[in-house]
Amino acid sequence: MDRQAGASAPPPALSGTRITGVGTAVSPTSYTQQELLDEFAIIDERVRSLFLNSAIERRSLVLPPKAADGSRQIETQGELLRKHTETGLAMAREAIAACLADAGATLADVGYLCCVTTTGLLTPGFSALLIKDLGIDCHSSRLDVVGMGCNAGLNALTAVASWANSHPGRLALMVCIEACSAAYVMDGSMRTSVVNSLFGDGCAAITVQARDSGGDTGPELLRFSSRIMPEAVGAMRYDWDDDQGKFSFYLDQDVPYVVGANAEAALDRLLAGTGLKRGDITHWLLHSGGKKVIDSVRVNLGLSRHDVRHTTGVLRDHGNVSSGSFLFSYERLRAEQCVRPGEYGVLMTMGPGSTIEMALVRW
Repeated sequence: MDRQAGASAPPPALSGTRITGVGTAVSPTSYTQQELLDEFAIIDERVRSLFLNSAIERRSLVLPPKAADGSRQIETQGELLRKHTETGLAMAREAIAACLADAGATLADVGYLCCVTTTGLLTPGFSALLIKDLGIDCHSSRLDVVGMGCNAGLNALTAVASWANSHPGRLALMVCIEACSAAYVMDGSMRTSVVNSLFGDGCAAITVQARDSGGDTGPELLRFSSRIMPEAVGAMRYDWDDDQGKFSFYLDQDVPYVVGANAEAALDRLLAGTGLKRGDITHWLLHSGGKKVIDSVRVNLGLSRHDVRHTTGVLRDHGNVSSGSFLFSYERLRAEQCVRPGEYGVLMTMGPGSTIEMALVRW
C-alpha cells in the first residue's frame, strides 16, 4: 500500500535546503558503567542501580587525573572549563573532518559556522576558536548557541537552514560540541548521581546547503516546530552550586513523563496543514535522553522499538551526548542505506525550558 495515498501536498521545502553531510566524534577513552563505578569506588546500592539499569553499556569520558593514592581528584570549575575547551575542540576537529569528507566539501567551502554547546562557557566561543584553529575563511558568518541544553541542535538547525536557504549554493556547517566530562559534580547525592550515570562526551557535525537535488541523498528540511512547557521551566537546569563551587546539572524525576505527555501535541503541530499523518512518517530520529524518556515518547507516539532502534543504540554505546544525540542517530540511519526517495522523517529533541523541538524532513 502506498503510504502517501490520500495525503495532500506536503509543505514546500526550503528551496531544496538539505543535510548534505554528517560526521561524529567522541573523546578517546571509553568506559563501561561497571568500570566507572569501580573507578570512583561507588558502593551505594541506590547509585549503583542507577548506573547498571540505565540501558547504557559504554560512554566516552575524560576522567579527572588520579591522586597519589589512586583515587580520582576533584576538579575545580576552572579545570572543568579548560577540559570543556580542549576536549570540545579535539572532538570538533574530528567530526568536522568526517562531515566535510562525507559532503565532498572542504574547509574552503564553509560560509557559515554554527557551534552548539551547553557543557561549558567560553568567550570567544567555539566558532571563533575553530575558525582560527582550522583556517576557515575569516569572513564566514558564525553563530554560537550556548546553554540551551539537549534540544539545542534543532534550535540551531532552524538558523542554519535559514542562512543556507537565503544563500543558495553556499555551505553551512553546524557543530554540536558537548564535553560532558566537564559538567560533572561528584558529591554522592542522588541529584548528581542521576546525571553522572547518564552523560557522555560527543560531537556531531552536519553540512546544510540549498541546491538542486540532483545526486543528493540527504533529507530536505521541510519545517520546524517548538513546544515549550513553562510550568516545567525548572525541571532541567544547569546552575551554580555554592557548596561545590561549580555548575551542576539537575534533572527532575518527572522529566520523562512531562516530555512524553507533550510529545503528541508537538507532533500534531509539526504535521498540521501538511496532509501527513503519523503513519506517513517512516523514520524517527529522537534525542537519546535516557531510557525512561525514550520509552515515554515511544509509548505516547505509538512508536515501535524498531522505530527508535538508533536512538536506543546511541544511548547504549555513548550515553546521552546532549545536543548532538539525534545526529548520531541520523548517521546510523545513513549507514543502514535503507531510506528510499520520498520517505518522510521526524527529528526530535527535548531539553531545558522544558522544550520539545521537532523537524520534518523528506528524502
